[in-house]
Amino acid sequence: MDTTLLAFAVLGFVAIVLLIEGLYVFWNSRHGPVVKRMDARIRAMSAGGHVSGEQMSILKQRLLSESPTFTRVLMRVPRVHLLDLYLQQSGLPWSVGRFVGYSAASAFGGLLFGMGGMRLPVVLALPVAGGAALLPLVYLRSRRAKRVVQLERLLPDAADLIARALRAGHSFPAALGMVADELPQPLGGEFRIAFDEINCGVSMNDALMNLVSRVPVDDVRYFVIAVLIQREAGGNLAEILGNIATIIRERLKLLAKVRVLSAEGRLSAWILGLLPFIVIAALSVLNPGYCKVFWEDETGQKIAGVALSMMALGVLWLRKTVRIRV
Repeated sequence: MDTTLLAFAVLGFVAIVLLIEGLYVFWNSRHGPVVKRMDARIRAMSAGGHVSGEQMSILKQRLLSESPTFTRVLMRVPRVHLLDLYLQQSGLPWSVGRFVGYSAASAFGGLLFGMGGMRLPVVLALPVAGGAALLPLVYLRSRRAKRVVQLERLLPDAADLIARALRAGHSFPAALGMVADELPQPLGGEFRIAFDEINCGVSMNDALMNLVSRVPVDDVRYFVIAVLIQREAGGNLAEILGNIATIIRERLKLLAKVRVLSAEGRLSAWILGLLPFIVIAALSVLNPGYCKVFWEDETGQKIAGVALSMMALGVLWLRKTVRIRV
Protein backbone atom coordinates (compact mmCIF):
# COMPACT_ATOMS: atom_id res chain seq x y z
CA MET A 1 0.00 0.00 0.00
CA ASP A 2 1.24 3.48 -0.78
CA THR A 3 2.77 5.21 2.24
CA THR A 4 1.05 8.50 1.43
CA LEU A 5 -2.37 6.85 1.28
CA LEU A 6 -1.74 5.15 4.61
CA ALA A 7 -0.70 8.43 6.21
CA PHE A 8 -3.86 10.13 4.93
CA ALA A 9 -5.99 7.29 6.33
CA VAL A 10 -4.39 7.59 9.76
CA LEU A 11 -4.69 11.37 9.78
CA GLY A 12 -8.32 11.13 8.66
CA PHE A 13 -9.13 8.71 11.48
CA VAL A 14 -7.47 10.99 14.05
CA ALA A 15 -9.33 14.00 12.66
CA ILE A 16 -12.69 12.23 12.92
CA VAL A 17 -11.97 11.17 16.52
CA LEU A 18 -10.95 14.73 17.46
CA LEU A 19 -14.04 16.11 15.75
CA ILE A 20 -16.31 13.78 17.73
CA GLU A 21 -14.49 14.64 20.95
CA GLY A 22 -14.76 18.35 20.20
CA LEU A 23 -18.50 18.07 19.55
CA TYR A 24 -18.98 16.15 22.80
CA VAL A 25 -17.01 18.72 24.81
CA PHE A 26 -18.97 21.56 23.16
CA TRP A 27 -22.32 19.90 23.97
CA ASN A 28 -21.29 18.94 27.51
CA SER A 29 -20.09 22.47 28.27
CA ARG A 30 -23.58 23.82 27.51
CA HIS A 31 -25.98 20.98 28.28
CA GLY A 32 -24.09 18.65 30.62
CA PRO A 33 -25.26 17.72 34.16
CA VAL A 34 -22.70 20.00 35.82
CA VAL A 35 -23.87 22.99 33.79
CA LYS A 36 -27.53 22.21 34.53
CA ARG A 37 -26.81 21.95 38.23
CA MET A 38 -24.91 25.24 38.21
CA ASP A 39 -27.69 26.99 36.27
CA ALA A 40 -30.26 25.70 38.74
CA ARG A 41 -28.26 27.03 41.68
CA ILE A 42 -27.77 30.42 39.98
CA ARG A 43 -31.50 30.69 39.25
CA ALA A 44 -32.28 29.69 42.81
CA MET A 45 -29.97 32.30 44.28
CA SER A 46 -31.32 34.99 41.95
CA ALA A 47 -34.86 34.02 42.97
CA GLY A 48 -34.14 34.53 46.64
CA GLY A 49 -32.97 31.03 47.44
CA HIS A 50 -36.17 29.17 46.62
CA VAL A 51 -36.61 26.40 44.09
CA SER A 52 -39.96 24.65 43.75
CA GLY A 53 -41.03 26.05 47.11
CA GLU A 54 -37.99 24.62 48.97
CA GLN A 55 -35.38 26.87 50.50
CA MET A 56 -31.80 26.14 49.53
CA SER A 57 -29.16 25.58 52.18
CA ILE A 58 -25.43 25.97 51.86
CA LEU A 59 -24.89 23.65 54.81
CA LYS A 60 -23.71 20.11 54.27
CA GLN A 61 -26.44 17.58 54.91
CA ARG A 62 -25.72 14.45 56.93
CA LEU A 63 -26.34 11.11 55.24
CA LEU A 64 -28.52 8.60 57.05
CA SER A 65 -26.62 5.70 55.49
CA GLU A 66 -23.81 4.97 53.08
CA SER A 67 -26.27 3.08 50.88
CA PRO A 68 -28.70 5.23 48.86
CA THR A 69 -31.31 2.44 48.88
CA PHE A 70 -31.15 2.04 52.66
CA THR A 71 -31.25 5.83 53.02
CA ARG A 72 -34.55 5.94 51.13
CA VAL A 73 -35.91 3.24 53.42
CA LEU A 74 -34.81 5.12 56.53
CA MET A 75 -36.37 8.33 55.27
CA ARG A 76 -39.77 6.65 55.58
CA VAL A 77 -39.21 5.89 59.26
CA PRO A 78 -40.90 8.50 61.50
CA ARG A 79 -38.62 10.63 63.65
CA VAL A 80 -35.48 9.18 62.08
CA HIS A 81 -33.90 12.64 62.03
CA LEU A 82 -34.21 12.83 65.81
CA LEU A 83 -32.08 9.70 66.02
CA ASP A 84 -29.61 11.27 63.60
CA LEU A 85 -29.48 14.39 65.78
CA TYR A 86 -28.94 12.18 68.84
CA LEU A 87 -25.98 10.53 67.08
CA GLN A 88 -24.60 13.92 66.17
CA GLN A 89 -24.89 15.14 69.76
CA SER A 90 -23.01 12.08 71.01
CA GLY A 91 -19.99 12.86 68.83
CA LEU A 92 -19.87 9.33 67.41
CA PRO A 93 -18.96 9.01 63.71
CA TRP A 94 -21.97 6.75 63.19
CA SER A 95 -24.72 7.15 60.67
CA VAL A 96 -28.26 5.99 61.32
CA GLY A 97 -27.69 3.04 59.01
CA ARG A 98 -24.63 1.91 60.92
CA PHE A 99 -26.48 2.27 64.23
CA VAL A 100 -29.31 0.10 62.90
CA GLY A 101 -26.75 -2.45 61.71
CA TYR A 102 -25.10 -2.60 65.12
CA SER A 103 -28.49 -3.03 66.80
CA ALA A 104 -29.43 -5.86 64.43
CA ALA A 105 -26.08 -7.60 64.98
CA SER A 106 -26.47 -7.29 68.76
CA ALA A 107 -30.00 -8.71 68.57
CA PHE A 108 -28.78 -11.68 66.53
CA GLY A 109 -25.95 -12.29 69.00
CA GLY A 110 -28.38 -12.11 71.93
CA LEU A 111 -30.68 -14.60 70.22
CA LEU A 112 -27.82 -17.04 69.69
CA PHE A 113 -26.71 -16.63 73.30
CA GLY A 114 -30.23 -17.17 74.63
CA MET A 115 -30.92 -20.26 72.56
CA GLY A 116 -27.41 -21.75 72.58
CA GLY A 117 -25.69 -20.57 75.76
CA MET A 118 -28.66 -20.29 78.09
CA ARG A 119 -30.72 -22.99 76.28
CA LEU A 120 -33.90 -20.94 76.44
CA PRO A 121 -36.95 -21.57 74.28
CA VAL A 122 -37.56 -19.19 71.40
CA VAL A 123 -40.32 -17.33 73.27
CA LEU A 124 -37.94 -16.43 76.12
CA ALA A 125 -34.89 -15.98 73.88
CA LEU A 126 -36.62 -13.17 72.00
CA PRO A 127 -36.63 -10.81 75.05
CA VAL A 128 -32.92 -11.56 75.49
CA ALA A 129 -32.38 -10.59 71.84
CA GLY A 130 -34.41 -7.44 72.39
CA GLY A 131 -32.29 -6.51 75.39
CA ALA A 132 -29.12 -7.13 73.42
CA ALA A 133 -30.44 -4.92 70.61
CA LEU A 134 -30.59 -2.05 73.10
CA LEU A 135 -26.85 -2.27 73.86
CA PRO A 136 -25.85 0.17 71.06
CA LEU A 137 -28.49 2.59 72.37
CA VAL A 138 -27.10 2.29 75.91
CA TYR A 139 -23.60 2.96 74.59
CA LEU A 140 -24.92 5.91 72.59
CA ARG A 141 -26.60 7.41 75.65
CA SER A 142 -23.44 6.93 77.68
CA ARG A 143 -21.28 8.67 75.09
CA ARG A 144 -23.79 11.50 74.76
CA ALA A 145 -24.00 12.01 78.53
CA LYS A 146 -20.20 12.02 78.84
CA ARG A 147 -19.92 14.54 76.02
CA VAL A 148 -22.58 16.76 77.59
CA VAL A 149 -20.57 16.82 80.84
CA GLN A 150 -17.44 17.85 78.92
CA LEU A 151 -19.35 20.60 77.12
CA GLU A 152 -20.76 21.94 80.37
CA ARG A 153 -17.32 22.10 81.97
CA LEU A 154 -15.80 23.99 79.05
CA LEU A 155 -18.63 26.46 78.49
CA PRO A 156 -17.66 28.93 81.29
CA ASP A 157 -14.14 29.20 79.84
CA ALA A 158 -15.65 29.85 76.41
CA ALA A 159 -17.89 32.61 77.75
CA ASP A 160 -14.97 34.23 79.59
CA LEU A 161 -12.77 34.04 76.49
CA ILE A 162 -15.44 35.66 74.32
CA ALA A 163 -15.98 38.38 76.93
CA ARG A 164 -12.26 39.17 77.08
CA ALA A 165 -12.03 39.23 73.28
CA LEU A 166 -14.96 41.66 73.08
CA ARG A 167 -13.36 43.93 75.69
CA ALA A 168 -10.18 43.89 73.63
CA GLY A 169 -12.08 45.20 70.61
CA HIS A 170 -12.61 42.04 68.56
CA SER A 171 -15.88 41.32 66.79
CA PHE A 172 -18.15 38.53 67.97
CA PRO A 173 -17.39 36.21 64.99
CA ALA A 174 -13.67 36.72 65.59
CA ALA A 175 -14.22 35.82 69.26
CA LEU A 176 -15.92 32.61 68.16
CA GLY A 177 -12.85 31.80 66.08
CA MET A 178 -10.63 32.36 69.12
CA VAL A 179 -12.73 29.94 71.16
CA ALA A 180 -12.45 27.38 68.36
CA ASP A 181 -8.65 27.74 68.32
CA GLU A 182 -8.02 27.88 72.07
CA LEU A 183 -10.47 25.43 73.64
CA PRO A 184 -10.13 21.65 73.29
CA GLN A 185 -12.68 19.26 71.91
CA PRO A 186 -15.61 18.88 71.96
CA LEU A 187 -16.63 22.51 72.57
CA GLY A 188 -13.85 23.92 70.42
CA GLY A 189 -15.01 21.85 67.48
CA GLU A 190 -18.62 23.00 67.88
CA PHE A 191 -17.59 26.65 67.91
CA ARG A 192 -15.37 25.95 64.90
CA ILE A 193 -18.42 24.71 62.99
CA ALA A 194 -20.37 27.85 63.95
CA PHE A 195 -17.43 30.08 62.96
CA ASP A 196 -17.08 28.33 59.58
CA GLU A 197 -20.81 28.63 58.93
CA ILE A 198 -20.69 32.38 59.51
CA ASN A 199 -17.68 32.72 57.21
CA CYS A 200 -19.50 30.72 54.52
CA GLY A 201 -22.43 33.14 54.53
CA VAL A 202 -24.83 31.69 57.10
CA SER A 203 -26.50 34.37 59.18
CA MET A 204 -25.41 34.83 62.78
CA ASN A 205 -28.82 33.81 64.11
CA ASP A 206 -28.92 30.59 62.07
CA ALA A 207 -25.35 29.64 62.99
CA LEU A 208 -26.05 30.11 66.70
CA MET A 209 -29.33 28.19 66.51
CA ASN A 210 -27.50 25.34 64.76
CA LEU A 211 -25.05 25.40 67.66
CA VAL A 212 -27.96 25.01 70.08
CA SER A 213 -29.31 22.01 68.15
CA ARG A 214 -25.90 20.29 68.10
CA VAL A 215 -25.08 20.95 71.76
CA PRO A 216 -27.83 19.63 74.10
CA VAL A 217 -26.86 21.86 77.03
CA ASP A 218 -29.26 24.35 78.58
CA ASP A 219 -26.44 26.77 79.35
CA VAL A 220 -25.58 26.98 75.65
CA ARG A 221 -29.20 27.91 74.97
CA TYR A 222 -28.99 30.69 77.57
CA PHE A 223 -25.72 31.84 76.05
CA VAL A 224 -27.23 32.03 72.56
CA ILE A 225 -30.39 33.76 73.81
CA ALA A 226 -28.28 36.40 75.55
CA VAL A 227 -26.27 37.02 72.38
CA LEU A 228 -29.38 37.26 70.17
CA ILE A 229 -31.16 39.63 72.58
CA GLN A 230 -28.06 41.83 72.76
CA ARG A 231 -27.90 41.98 68.96
CA GLU A 232 -31.51 43.17 68.86
CA ALA A 233 -31.66 45.45 71.92
CA GLY A 234 -28.03 46.38 72.50
CA GLY A 235 -26.08 46.35 75.75
CA ASN A 236 -22.74 45.30 77.17
CA LEU A 237 -22.34 41.77 75.83
CA ALA A 238 -18.97 41.28 77.53
CA GLU A 239 -20.48 41.92 80.96
CA ILE A 240 -23.45 39.66 80.20
CA LEU A 241 -21.21 36.78 79.16
CA GLY A 242 -19.04 37.28 82.24
CA ASN A 243 -22.11 36.97 84.48
CA ILE A 244 -23.24 33.89 82.58
CA ALA A 245 -19.83 32.25 83.10
CA THR A 246 -20.02 32.96 86.85
CA ILE A 247 -23.53 31.51 87.13
CA ILE A 248 -22.55 28.36 85.22
CA ARG A 249 -19.51 27.78 87.45
CA GLU A 250 -21.59 28.14 90.61
CA ARG A 251 -24.21 25.76 89.25
CA LEU A 252 -21.56 23.17 88.38
CA LYS A 253 -20.18 23.39 91.92
CA LEU A 254 -23.63 22.76 93.38
CA LEU A 255 -24.19 19.90 90.94
CA ALA A 256 -20.90 18.29 92.00
CA LYS A 257 -21.97 18.43 95.67
CA VAL A 258 -25.33 16.86 94.84
CA ARG A 259 -23.68 14.03 92.87
CA VAL A 260 -21.38 13.27 95.78
CA LEU A 261 -24.26 13.13 98.25
CA SER A 262 -26.35 10.91 95.95
CA ALA A 263 -23.51 8.56 94.91
CA GLU A 264 -24.50 5.86 97.41
CA GLY A 265 -28.09 5.75 96.16
CA ARG A 266 -27.03 5.55 92.51
CA LEU A 267 -24.60 2.72 93.27
CA SER A 268 -27.31 0.84 95.14
CA ALA A 269 -29.65 1.22 92.16
CA TRP A 270 -27.06 -0.24 89.80
CA ILE A 271 -26.27 -3.18 92.07
CA LEU A 272 -29.88 -4.04 92.84
CA GLY A 273 -30.84 -3.73 89.18
CA LEU A 274 -28.04 -5.81 87.63
CA LEU A 275 -27.28 -8.42 90.29
CA PRO A 276 -30.35 -10.66 89.69
CA PHE A 277 -29.74 -10.83 85.94
CA ILE A 278 -26.04 -11.60 86.42
CA VAL A 279 -26.85 -14.39 88.90
CA ILE A 280 -29.51 -15.92 86.61
CA ALA A 281 -27.18 -15.77 83.60
CA ALA A 282 -24.36 -17.42 85.54
CA LEU A 283 -26.61 -20.17 86.92
CA SER A 284 -28.09 -20.80 83.46
CA VAL A 285 -24.61 -21.43 82.08
CA LEU A 286 -23.21 -23.40 85.04
CA ASN A 287 -26.33 -25.38 85.98
CA PRO A 288 -29.09 -25.03 83.34
CA GLY A 289 -31.52 -27.37 85.10
CA TYR A 290 -31.55 -25.28 88.28
CA CYS A 291 -33.24 -22.27 86.63
CA LYS A 292 -35.59 -24.08 84.21
CA VAL A 293 -38.44 -23.72 86.65
CA PHE A 294 -38.68 -20.00 85.86
CA TRP A 295 -39.56 -20.55 82.19
CA GLU A 296 -40.90 -24.12 82.05
CA ASP A 297 -43.23 -24.20 85.04
CA GLU A 298 -46.32 -21.98 84.95
CA THR A 299 -45.98 -20.99 88.61
CA GLY A 300 -42.30 -20.15 88.07
CA GLN A 301 -43.20 -17.94 85.12
CA LYS A 302 -45.70 -16.01 87.25
CA ILE A 303 -43.13 -15.60 90.03
CA ALA A 304 -40.54 -14.39 87.52
CA GLY A 305 -43.02 -11.90 86.04
CA VAL A 306 -43.94 -10.49 89.46
CA ALA A 307 -40.26 -10.26 90.43
CA LEU A 308 -39.33 -8.42 87.22
CA SER A 309 -42.22 -5.99 87.68
CA MET A 310 -41.23 -5.22 91.27
CA MET A 311 -37.58 -4.82 90.25
CA ALA A 312 -38.52 -2.39 87.47
CA LEU A 313 -40.67 -0.38 89.88
CA GLY A 314 -37.86 -0.30 92.46
CA VAL A 315 -35.27 0.82 89.91
CA LEU A 316 -37.56 3.59 88.67
CA TRP A 317 -38.23 4.70 92.24
CA LEU A 318 -34.51 4.81 93.06
CA ARG A 319 -33.81 6.66 89.84
CA LYS A 320 -36.38 9.32 90.69
CA THR A 321 -34.97 9.60 94.18
CA VAL A 322 -31.32 10.11 93.28
CA ARG A 323 -31.81 12.10 90.06
CA ILE A 324 -31.78 15.70 91.28
CA ARG A 325 -31.81 18.44 88.65
CA VAL A 326 -29.76 21.52 89.47
